[in-house]
Amino acid sequence: MSSDPTVAPIPIVCDLTNARDTAEERVAEYGRLFAQSLAGRERTGQRVRLRFRADDGVEAWVRDLAAREKACCPFYDFQISATGGEVWWDIGLVDGDADGDMARAALDEFYDAPDNVAGGVAGMKQRLADHGIAVTTSESGTVMQFDRTSADG
Repeated sequence: MSSDPTVAPIPIVCDLTNARDTAEERVAEYGRLFAQSLAGRERTGQRVRLRFRADDGVEAWVRDLAAREKACCPFYDFQISATGGEVWWDIGLVDGDADGDMARAALDEFYDAPDNVAGGVAGMKQRLADHGIAVTTSESGTVMQFDRTSADG
């Protein structure tokens, strides 16, 4: 989080209003990408790295998916690189200015996604709720706002 008290933290909001897919379709796409090409994952400091086999089309697929994620979730910082026969997707938080605990929980969702993708959006909401974070979805289903549920936040 920024040390400047005049800078408000970036809200943890995923806005798919202008996306070409729904949240459930996006989660299903992650499932396909993981099943086809996931080579591993690791935590690198304050970031998460998803590693994919650099098969034909995988780098373009990861870049496209990362661009769509960035469009709906601006609190994330994504870096894509290809090295040693792998495509690395490094995921972090924008300059540490996103709301700490909630942003880290959202980042943890990326790390755990290969294990949890089958649970879809409902599973993600439940896991976050278990950590004191409510995910409220707009009536249209295109905007998800993350908020603390505990009084200590």
